Amino acid sequence: MHNPMDLSGRRILVTGAASGIGRAAAILISRLSGWVAAVDQDGEGLKKTLADLDGNGHTQYVCDLRDLASISKWMIQLADQWGSLYGVVHAAGLPCIVPLQILSTDKYRDVFAVNTEAALALGRSFQSRKVYAGANGSIVFIASVMAIVGSPAVVGYSMSKAALIGMARSMAVELAPKGIRVNCVAPGFVRTPMYDKVAKFWDQEQEARITALHPLGWGEPEDIANAIVFLLADTGRWITGAVLTVDGGYTAQ
Repeated sequence: MHNPMDLSGRRILVTGAASGIGRAAAILISRLSGWVAAVDQDGEGLKKTLADLDGNGHTQYVCDLRDLASISKWMIQLADQWGSLYGVVHAAGLPCIVPLQILSTDKYRDVFAVNTEAALALGRSFQSRKVYAGANGSIVFIASVMAIVGSPAVVGYSMSKAALIGMARSMAVELAPKGIRVNCVAPGFVRTPMYDKVAKFWDQEQEARITALHPLGWGEPEDIANAIVFLLADTGRWITGAVLTVDGGYTAQ
């Protein structure tokens, strides 16, 4: 039987692959017979992810995405040594929980670099003939419900994710002639290492209030991975410039 989510023969780069959503996406891609280039600054975490991938032919690359100038160089090297890419998933991200009153440039600069500017660099490099396989191209950026609705003390984070959505829509129009689709997945609160960093600032009352905002309960990384792969595969072949909200009902209220 034909499986429209089959990723056989497709090489896909996944940032943030050492943990959380990136790790879940990498594992699911491998289970659908895709090849994964797992990228993260956590080398030990990448080793654990690669050990859990199905099949052979996967690779890893340890880097700091804040080094924006290096992204194009190592992506070209990756494609030259490993093979041309069919897709990119940018799941790497940094939180920014800082009240507006004390939100300085230094506090959000790294967040914006990793969450947004790195996405731009990845997309720009992916569309190059030296990197892109030339057909069935798909870029998936991980945005957030915080780009769609407001919440106190997350201005810096919301800014980075809202900019990501706007950038993705313009990129989708520009890259459509090359056969490259560009979409975002906007998760609600998902139990990941980033969630743990954010949740430590909450008291019991705050956590209960946020839990109540998710009619379907808390999300898991695998819930977001399912949406990512839907957009990567042929199931998403007529979808571009879209934001797929996967939030357990958070924004439905």
